[in-house]
Amino acid sequence: MAQMGSGLNTDMSTEMKPIGLNIPGSDDDWVPSMEDMPFHRLGGEEGVRALAEAFYDAMDANEPALARLHELDEHGKVSRGMRERFGLFLIGWLGGPQHYIEKHGHPRLRMRHGHVPVDVSMRDAWLRSMQRAMEARHVTGGVRRFLDKRFAEVADFLRNVEG
Repeated sequence: MAQMGSGLNTDMSTEMKPIGLNIPGSDDDWVPSMEDMPFHRLGGEEGVRALAEAFYDAMDANEPALARLHELDEHGKVSRGMRERFGLFLIGWLGGPQHYIEKHGHPRLRMRHGHVPVDVSMRDAWLRSMQRAMEARHVTGGVRRFLDKRFAEVADFLRNVEG
């Protein structure tokens, strides 16, 4: 899934600091509520931005064909702008402040990805990158099950070519 990023702390690319997950009580039977969204469970804005960084780091390291669909920096890595824009999107999509909409308008995911051929292999590469990111960020339990399901639904929704 391409074309996302803008407005994050540029220090994150050099060193990722661990961010504790905000998981009160048992996480095994967790379901989101207005007071307890994935955004909160992932550590707020800082935690969600760290997930976006881990996602693109995983993509750069393991899914070069997918990474090349994104704007790349001078080192051939997914650009800072893409990372920042995706981080802003995730913050809102996961139940946090709607900074992405304030800055870029409605995400219109299908329209924004329409120029990118998203087939089963690209969908799966995107999902592998997100799974690696969630593993790197130690996202587990009910919030992980919820996010695995939601990310798979959205990734499949964005497919626009057969195969």
